[in-house]
Amino acid sequence: MEFEKNLSAGYLVNHLARMFERALAERIRPLGITPGVFPALLELWAGDGLTQKDLVNRLDIEQATIANTLARMERDGLIRRERDQADGRVQRVWLTKRGRSLRDPATQAADGVNRDMLASFSCEEQQRLIELMGQLVDTAHRQRTPAGQPGAV
Repeated sequence: MEFEKNLSAGYLVNHLARMFERALAERIRPLGITPGVFPALLELWAGDGLTQKDLVNRLDIEQATIANTLARMERDGLIRRERDQADGRVQRVWLTKRGRSLRDPATQAADGVNRDMLASFSCEEQQRLIELMGQLVDTAHRQRTPAGQPGAV
């Protein structure tokens, strides 16, 4: 049986994610940020003062990826890192004034991308699509197996 990419959920989700990312990049470029920092900003806007480990867990990304992302964000004046008062081995990530000021325009840009991409769906279809995507994310999390364990790929 031949692989048909247009019938593959994985292929379609990946392709759609790239399209969303490009559309978001265009809208947030004037703000001086990229889609690569957007997820970290969302987490920090929801609760400033997180640790790097908190961000790794919440964003489900590799330690090296968040380290590079935070270095770029610090370079661009979006965050500052400070040693934790209670545990000097831990660094907390804090938004700068600039980082905080981008919340409304950046989230409005993301809302605009979502609105445009979903414009051909009714409100009910949009809600159902979001529900189904949430179920897919939950299923993917449950099916993940730590490397080296039975069933690991």
